[in-house]
Amino acid sequence: MNGFRVVGISSGTSMDAIDVAVAELALNRDTVSLRPLGSDAMPYPPDLRRKLSAVVAAGDCSARLLCELDTRIGQCFAEAATRVIETRAGGRADLIASLGQTVYHWIDTAEEPAADSPRRAGRCLGTLQLGCPSWIAEATGLPVVADLRTRDVAAGGHGAPLAGLFDQYWIAGLSARRGEEPREGAIGVLNLGGIANLTVVDAGRSIAYDIGPANALLDAAATEFDPAGPGHDVDGRLAAQGSPDPEFLGVLLADPYYVAAPPKSTGKEHFGREYLRAQLANRPDLSPADVLATLVELTAETIGAAVHRHGVGRVVVSGGGAHNPTLLRSLRARLAPAQVTTSDSLGLPGDDKEAYLAATIGFLSWHGLPGNLPAATGAAGSRVLGSITPGREPLRQPVPHDTSVHALRIDHDNTRTDSGPAGDAH
Repeated sequence: MNGFRVVGISSGTSMDAIDVAVAELALNRDTVSLRPLGSDAMPYPPDLRRKLSAVVAAGDCSARLLCELDTRIGQCFAEAATRVIETRAGGRADLIASLGQTVYHWIDTAEEPAADSPRRAGRCLGTLQLGCPSWIAEATGLPVVADLRTRDVAAGGHGAPLAGLFDQYWIAGLSARRGEEPREGAIGVLNLGGIANLTVVDAGRSIAYDIGPANALLDAAATEFDPAGPGHDVDGRLAAQGSPDPEFLGVLLADPYYVAAPPKSTGKEHFGREYLRAQLANRPDLSPADVLATLVELTAETIGAAVHRHGVGRVVVSGGGAHNPTLLRSLRARLAPAQVTTSDSLGLPGDDKEAYLAATIGFLSWHGLPGNLPAATGAAGSRVLGSITPGREPLRQPVPHDTSVHALRIDHDNTRTDSGPAGDAH
């Protein structure tokens, strides 16, 4: 197909790299066709990552530092986009879509539920993603769709997880390609980023929400125990040497977030370094290996509870946590008898899924189509997401597409070539 080329940029809660991918997209009545052209990953400069991590952990910073971070992240995004256009798209693209770098997700936890109501995780009052789009537009000459979460928040939603609509369309596209309805019952699409988020698609209806930490606490623990190390437990090796501590696991599972009813979202503002330090303060006897083993079980148990609660028969996994064999072993045990597979096996590169998600949302916005799933985020309705920064030329958007989209078809998958570690998006 000779489609519209969109570069998607994503950097998730782990902040380990900027993921960037380019796709060729087209609209055919109620179906979006996506052909992956290739991807890359660019690590943040070490000093920038340190500053970002410190700001996210503290939840506060000066106006000067905020300006510096917004600028430098925008410049890094611009460099990543320019590189992927040259190396994966033959020097041609039409649009950039950026999820930005989340540095604060403002959840109101003060509201107490009525006695006869299920506990809620709190309303989202605001969300902040950095990475000034003007730097991307200036460097590439292309229009940039950015600030993709805020409109959903303004409409009463959480602005996350935005994967809900993408996953619903993708599963519908897979079913249409087979020419039949899926027979597995409910299908779960699980992203293991800093935060684990799950989309459940059942008979064409979807729900999506953040379950809790995946890599966020694991990475925080690895950094706490080895400040000069890689910032994560490589291949889950240290966790594999430890044993989960039942008492410590019970304390972690008592966090009220896990039993709160969706829609809900979370991030390192809650499950971050300070949270971990507070929990560890009462258990100085635990070895680093046992702490990491317990955190693996925390992720596996909370995900397993969600999967079984929704009657999911098949789980499709993507994200950086899918490369942690210790976590995957624990997950498979907790998810049984549900079948566990990877998004790669279904034609969508798992390490790049969030970047292709960004590209798809940007493409939908460009054509006047909504990019949120109200059933997932809690928004009052469907909304066209993002703000557009013009490129070198005046904006020339197409006439808004007048047919609702119901499916996403992955036409082709390419082999990813990395220059750094895979990132994730929340």
